[in-house]
Amino acid sequence: MTATIPFTPAVGGQAPSSSPLRLTLAPVGAPPALIDGAWWPRSRSLTEQLPALVERLDPLWGRITRIAVSRTFWPVIPGEVPAHGHMVRVGWSPAGQDPHKLLLLSYTFGCWNLLVIPPETAPATAARLMATATDPSRSLTATGLMREAERLRAAAEAEAAAAAVADSDSLREAVWDAEGGHDARRPASRTPDGPVTGHMPARQ
Repeated sequence: MTATIPFTPAVGGQAPSSSPLRLTLAPVGAPPALIDGAWWPRSRSLTEQLPALVERLDPLWGRITRIAVSRTFWPVIPGEVPAHGHMVRVGWSPAGQDPHKLLLLSYTFGCWNLLVIPPETAPATAARLMATATDPSRSLTATGLMREAERLRAAAEAEAAAAAVADSDSLREAVWDAEGGHDARRPASRTPDGPVTGHMPARQ
């Protein structure tokens, strides 16, 4: 099963309480992978963001009892948060945990891993990451997916910049040709060791 909720822009820098969850999960029966889906939170506040995530996952994965995050991604880590009618314990894993991964422990089914897409990520990049994180052939870690997305973003920007330069060069060439090319801008001649000379009209 794949659960995907489209992006809804925040209003006034704050996400409205009715904003849909931005989550995508790998299809049921997909081969095991390092990542089981992707979550695009609207802020870096776990207290605000986790309840909606747990409410969506509880019916799918069984009751979520613990969540482990990386301290490098979240500025404040609460000890627990109320979600879907119960309390969920929140903590951080050792320093070796992938900073872009969220680890969820389910009372029923075990352990799940989600790619955490930074809230400030551009919609196009986030959409690409959410699709890649649920691709049946996926094999990268959370950080690997982020690095690949950054590489593709940088390549696209470089291609756009090169195209802009080419268009600018073509425009200058067209203007140059329209003005007569080199003949229209031929500089005045200089005599050896002398002043600038030009064609002066003959005196009457």
